[in-house]
Amino acid sequence: MFAKAFRVKSNTVIKGSDRRKLRADISATFPSLPAEELNELIPNKEELNIVKIYAHKGDAVTLYVLHKNPIFFQLDKQLFPTVYTLWRYPTMLPALVTWPPVLQKLAGGADLMLPGVVVAAEGLPEVDQGDCCAVTLVASRAPVSVGTAAVSSAEMRNSGMKGKGVNILHTYMDQLWAFGDKSHPPVIPVTNSPSEAEGEPGGEECEDEEQEVEDGSHPAPVETSRQSMQELRLDEDELLDEEEPLEDKEGENTDGEDGDPRSPQEQMNELLLQCFLHALKSKVKKSELPLLTSTFQRNHMMSCCPKGKYLDIKKSRYKKLSKFLQCMQKDHSLIQVKELSKGVESIVEVDWRNPELCSFRIPADFEPEKESEEEGGSSEVPYQPPEITPLYGVTARLEPLFQDAQKKKGTPLKANEVRNIITEYVKKNELVHETNKNYVNINPTLCDCLLEKSEYQEVEKLKWDDLFSRTLSRMQACHELLFPGQPPVVKKGQMEPIDITVASRGSNKKVTMIKNLEAFGLDPAVVADTLQHQVQASCVLQDSPGAKNRVLVQIQGNQVQQVGKLLLDRYQIPRKYVQGLDKASKPGKKK
Repeated sequence: MFAKAFRVKSNTVIKGSDRRKLRADISATFPSLPAEELNELIPNKEELNIVKIYAHKGDAVTLYVLHKNPIFFQLDKQLFPTVYTLWRYPTMLPALVTWPPVLQKLAGGADLMLPGVVVAAEGLPEVDQGDCCAVTLVASRAPVSVGTAAVSSAEMRNSGMKGKGVNILHTYMDQLWAFGDKSHPPVIPVTNSPSEAEGEPGGEECEDEEQEVEDGSHPAPVETSRQSMQELRLDEDELLDEEEPLEDKEGENTDGEDGDPRSPQEQMNELLLQCFLHALKSKVKKSELPLLTSTFQRNHMMSCCPKGKYLDIKKSRYKKLSKFLQCMQKDHSLIQVKELSKGVESIVEVDWRNPELCSFRIPADFEPEKESEEEGGSSEVPYQPPEITPLYGVTARLEPLFQDAQKKKGTPLKANEVRNIITEYVKKNELVHETNKNYVNINPTLCDCLLEKSEYQEVEKLKWDDLFSRTLSRMQACHELLFPGQPPVVKKGQMEPIDITVASRGSNKKVTMIKNLEAFGLDPAVVADTLQHQVQASCVLQDSPGAKNRVLVQIQGNQVQQVGKLLLDRYQIPRKYVQGLDKASKPGKKK
């Protein structure tokens, strides 16, 4: 449920009456919780907040937050404790045990399947279908997931530990966990390790996972658990530091091609930091800030890479540029990164007096690459435009049509996904016309979703193409932006194009204005500098009217033709996303 980011609707301090009601609801839902622990969970005088959110699939959820940590969440009028609460009271819920590698699947949104459950000598905990239960890892009683039992424990045993065991709602390292202080689970030893019960029913179903904990001792499962958590959360520096010894162990007695005893990942980590410090020291100017992170990587870091080497962030421990920059901000205090527009991050501040930056020396053997005169001295690394995918959001009117596919209101879908869902709906309800397969019979649901009121009594069938086009036209327009090295961002509405306009100033002088460059990952300052060199005309940056944190590029004269050539040919922006190319000056006329 919380595998993806959620949207906060409101955040308010709880009232006294609501606090008492919450305490009563918790006591009724979890009767085994002692009164003293209940008072600790819901104190009388400490600030407790109610946060109402919408999960990424549209579910309305209420969070109860104490000391900045969510302690309970309420879904469909049912209360569930978070992992932060269960780490304090691990026996609050009955728990099923699984292997550490399974945690990665749970954090990605998967449910717990019974073949992955480890059955201890005392057997399974007694639960009924729909009961709230927890999931723990071998060698520790600290819960890592919360959900509801898919079937009763008796049915689990009768099925031979086949099928689904727990419908997972919340997991350690998901977005709900990230809403808190991001602390890690404690290691709470168990008296009888579940790994000792490998011969019990359920243990035989996990032969692959048993290879990683076959000795049954406590330290090995704990280390495996940490390794799984590292893979899920690479931006946590503590886990990153723990990961390096594992890499060393794998690369033991294996020198690289250049005789370097370090692993390839360690070498890339060092090269990444070197290029970063080099770029800050010699490339970035204070006047350039704020600077798009993609521009910083493309135009500054890449040009600082030593000759004969290639900077590949995916081969480092960070995997993504955003994770690396977060580490430079959090642990090194070198920069400050902010999201000035949704999905697009920028470096807004650099600590030029940072000791690590001041002490950095540019390598003596560094040979700067020759800059291209045609490109005005910019980096030779080609700009990569974002991938733009049109999406269609499910509306309230169409929700019954997508109910069988479990797509709720607001769910964004691609056109082919919509087509497949509609086709499956027609076939499932046997709506294909008996004599002409090109037509679909209209049932009450299709009538309400796709027809106008004036068509209710007249239209009894539709062609397949008409059926699909009507469905798409009644869905909410959305789009997905995928910038290189960044996670995809879904936004509502059509993709706003780059707008080129020509305006008149005093004495009938023309100026060309370009706006919305940031949406495509282009730095307005870089575009302005490039244009200024190409057309030899003055160029200035201004705040874009009516658009917060957006910059407008203004260049003297009618330069639409030059701007269009730059955007279409060099930056490879699709023509449909460049608006105003028809305003270019006609041949033989003054600009």
